[in-house]
Amino acid sequence: MQKRWRYKPVPDSHLVQSLSRAINVNTVIAQLLVQRGIDDYDKAYTFFRPQLEQLHDPFAMKDMDKAVYRILEAMRKGEHILIYGDYDVDGTTAVAMMYSFFRDDLGYPSIAFYIPDRYSEGYGISFTGIDFAADNDFSLVIALDCGIKAVEHMLYARSRNIDFIICDHHLPGEELPAAYAVLNPKQASCGYPFKELCGCGVGFKLLQAVSKRTGLPLQQQFRYLDLVAVSTCSDIVPMTGENRILVHYGLKQLNAAPRPGLRRLMINTGRKNEFTVEDVVFMIGPRINAAGRIKHGSGAVELLIAGEDDPLLEEMGRVIDEHNLERRGLDRQITQEAIRLVEEDAVFLVRKSTVVYQPSWHKGVIGIVASRLVERFYKPAIVLTESNGKASGSARSVKGFDVHSAIEQCRDLLENYGGHTHAAGLTMKTENVPVFIERFDAIVNDTILPDLLVPEIEIDADLDLSMVTPRFFALLKQFAPFGPGNMNPVFTSQRIKGNQWSKIVGDNHLKMQLSPEAHPHHCLAAIGFGLGEHFECVSSGKPLSAVFTLGENTWNGATSLQLEVKDIKTE
Repeated sequence: MQKRWRYKPVPDSHLVQSLSRAINVNTVIAQLLVQRGIDDYDKAYTFFRPQLEQLHDPFAMKDMDKAVYRILEAMRKGEHILIYGDYDVDGTTAVAMMYSFFRDDLGYPSIAFYIPDRYSEGYGISFTGIDFAADNDFSLVIALDCGIKAVEHMLYARSRNIDFIICDHHLPGEELPAAYAVLNPKQASCGYPFKELCGCGVGFKLLQAVSKRTGLPLQQQFRYLDLVAVSTCSDIVPMTGENRILVHYGLKQLNAAPRPGLRRLMINTGRKNEFTVEDVVFMIGPRINAAGRIKHGSGAVELLIAGEDDPLLEEMGRVIDEHNLERRGLDRQITQEAIRLVEEDAVFLVRKSTVVYQPSWHKGVIGIVASRLVERFYKPAIVLTESNGKASGSARSVKGFDVHSAIEQCRDLLENYGGHTHAAGLTMKTENVPVFIERFDAIVNDTILPDLLVPEIEIDADLDLSMVTPRFFALLKQFAPFGPGNMNPVFTSQRIKGNQWSKIVGDNHLKMQLSPEAHPHHCLAAIGFGLGEHFECVSSGKPLSAVFTLGENTWNGATSLQLEVKDIKTE
């Protein structure tokens, strides 16, 4: 697939030179920092040396005082408290964190947790869940990673004498739910300085506030950063501000002393090296998600709250792994079926969106399949299946297009919807599906810019391959943890060459050695995933341009520097 190469704006040269001198780095490193808004010594020090003391005061979040007051009042009166969360990795890690905090740090016995069933209850707060709380004498519910649009549900909860504290990070609707307290930095009246926490992150701020009010030591709060890191990485929120601090320290804990359930998942991956953000996203997150996709999200929580001496710890980890294997099989099968539906229908191929519907598809993997369709066709994609007599779907978008807004313009056809700019969920009557497909595509057709339908590679800077040394890479690694807003820097080099040692490995991956034309002996190992089509031009030694990031390859216990090539063009 053709790709667009787009350079980030080159920052002011005076700023770059000034920063380069101030922190004694070369101008390429200084340029990367200035592009990230780091343009003086103090900002650079903060960036390279994140501190937990830089976290914001949790009481700066709207309704935090109310939430803490209600929790302490419930504990004083001995009320039953229910910890409620969504069934994905963000919700289940948040529930495990909050439940463990009440059980282990506050020593409060009258708690339980509740994860809605993906298939019978659907996303978010359900009437079934509220009934469960009422029928079992829970008078306070702490909802994590859901609830910001549960307007009718909160009215029903009030009618059943249940107070809710909502901890959410999704975009609010026009009307806020009438909960006892709503913690969400994205609500218009909230002055909290950082708006991009995940659901578990918002829950962590509540945990911090309760700890502060009850005088618990700081170290007890920070024991939960492994869960916060897993959630923040997996939910693909911006890796800036507080998120970067939380993940920086959370990964340290994850690699040094993770809680038993996470350690079991890490062992099951077979990975020997330290876990990075990418490892969490592709190895740990999917395993936690698999519980809710295949069976029930409560299985993930049970594993994450388990103690070291729990006799079922290994068995729970094994079951989660089995669910993940089943999930991967369903993912492959349904992706193939969805691609076939599109490619065998001429109408689909001329649309600006990809919306497919098959009532028999497994609801647990349709979000993953939607992502696969975006990768394949590079159009906003929605995958719909049938669940409980309704059409239920997951949407994923291309960079720069707000799929949530496009879905919102079809709200008269929907029973429910919610999500983010690039990912959303929706439910509708099955008879509305054909009309929805036509209207959604018309909205995309009218609003999407043509360039957005061509995959874009955003380039940070030009880099002469002769500059790529272990010292340069060591500096670059200190930019981590990487994620949206602080991605692994992408470089381009011109007038470079491959050689006869190039070969295709695995599933059309191109393994090669690259060197600058002016310094042919400065050879660097490189891998281009899915770039086998470029084998002939690379092996011939013709001059090339390449886009790449810098990474590491571990083989037989030895780790070495490696270019990870994203695209190649002949000169």
